Amino acid sequence: MIASTCPPVAAPRILAVEDDLLLAAHLGQHLRKRGFEVTVCNDVAGSDDLHDWRGYDLILMDIMLPSRDGLSLLGQLRRQNRVPVILMSALGAEQDRIVGFSQGADDYLPKPFSMGEMDVRIDAVLRRVAYERTPPVCHASGALRRCDDGSQDLVLGHARAGLTPVEFRLMETLLANPEEVLSKTFLYQRVLHRPYSLQDRVLDLHVSHVRRKLAAIGFEGRVETVWGKGYVLRNQP
Repeated sequence: MIASTCPPVAAPRILAVEDDLLLAAHLGQHLRKRGFEVTVCNDVAGSDDLHDWRGYDLILMDIMLPSRDGLSLLGQLRRQNRVPVILMSALGAEQDRIVGFSQGADDYLPKPFSMGEMDVRIDAVLRRVAYERTPPVCHASGALRRCDDGSQDLVLGHARAGLTPVEFRLMETLLANPEEVLSKTFLYQRVLHRPYSLQDRVLDLHVSHVRRKLAAIGFEGRVETVWGKGYVLRNQP
């Protein structure tokens, strides 16, 4: 028998930026118990060069920091790298969340929050990142997958869905979070790159087109509407 030579999987690295010393200590302790490699800092004074932050798999960042506005810091970070960021703030109104998403946040945790809710948000973001880092490949049969010819499209067997760029972003987001209800507010920022309003039905139209195209190539899963909340990808019919 040949022994396995697969290297051990490195623990995801998380940077927690939180000025509340008690909460920061609690975050660090909790995340380390979950097996993450955690760095905790209480301020970002003098953090003009954020290139070192590229070494992290995820950043948890408070918006209201002593020396820097977290949103402006996020904007600066987004000009340098794409490390996922979950914002934390007592400013939990919808408009505050929308501003955070528009600056490039991947998710938003309104304070106070439970460690359980934080765990769910972290796991969802890390799942999406893992999916996006998976080398694209076209399988002759099996699951719905991205194609390796550089096009923004999905294939099932040998059949291409023929998605538009917006439809492809929508399906990438849903595929990265299977069986998880994603709100319209989140999907508008992630897929359409603009805030959501109640009168805006553009996302609904894109979902309708995606459903038709996936059905045409024989995809057995479905994109379900969760009324009053958003959409969820069900992998089984």
